[in-house]
Amino acid sequence: MNDAVEIRGLTVAYRETPVLWNVDLTVPRGTMTAILGPNGAGKTTLLKAMLGLTVPLAGSVRFRGAQSEKSGRHIAYVPQRGTVDWDFPTTVLDVVTMGTYGRLGWFRRAGRKEYDDARAALADVGLADLAGRQIGELSGGQQQRTFLARALVQHADLLVLDEPFQGVDAVTETAIVEVLRSQRNAGRTVIAVHHDLSTTAEYFDRVVLLNVRKIADGPTAEVFTQANIAATYRAAVPIDFTSSTAVR
Repeated sequence: MNDAVEIRGLTVAYRETPVLWNVDLTVPRGTMTAILGPNGAGKTTLLKAMLGLTVPLAGSVRFRGAQSEKSGRHIAYVPQRGTVDWDFPTTVLDVVTMGTYGRLGWFRRAGRKEYDDARAALADVGLADLAGRQIGELSGGQQQRTFLARALVQHADLLVLDEPFQGVDAVTETAIVEVLRSQRNAGRTVIAVHHDLSTTAEYFDRVVLLNVRKIADGPTAEVFTQANIAATYRAAVPIDFTSSTAVR
C-alpha cells in the first residue's frame, strides 16, 4: 500500500462545538506533511483523533490499511513540549529508553540493546554528551530533541509531531529538520503540526490546510498558495509572504 494514513469523514466535537468537521485526508508513505491552520483550527485534535487519544463522533482512521488501534507500534508521537512534566526526576537517557518499552512488553526490562539504541538516537539528534543529564536541566531545544530521540528508538513507520519547532532556536530547528528528512529518505512518513508559513515550502513535501474543515491538501508546490492560505486563515495573506517565491 502506498498510503501511510487514510482518514474518511472524521468529525470531532467538544460538547456541542465541532472542532473537526467531515475531514477526508490521505497521506502517502515516505513524505513529510505539514498541518497548518490558525489557533483553534483543530490541528492538535486531528493528531489526537488519528492516534486514538480523542474519540471522534464519526469517521475512520486507517494506517497502511489497518484500524488505528491495531497499529500503535508502527506510530511514534512527539507531543507539544509544554504538555510534558519536565520536573520529573529522570535522565535524558532514561527518557529516550522509554521509547523502547512498547516492543519489550509488560514483563521485560530494558537491557543493553535498548540502552544502546537510545544512545544511538541521542547521537542522531546531537545530544550524546547529555545522556546523563536530568531532563529538567535541559534547554527547550534540548528537551525537544530528547523527545524526538525517544520517538526514533521506536523504529516506527510513521512519526507524528505536534509543533516540533515551537520555542526552539535556529540551530535546534535545523537539526530537527535534518533528522526528519533522514527519516523520510529512509522511507518513513512524517506528519507535523507546523505554524511558520515562511519555512513550510522549504521543509515539507505536502501540506494540509485546516480550519475545522479541510481547506486543501496535497503537494506543497500545488496547494500552498496565497488563495488557500487566505481561505484557511480567513484573512488576507500576511504581507511578509506576498513577495515570497515559496507562496504563489
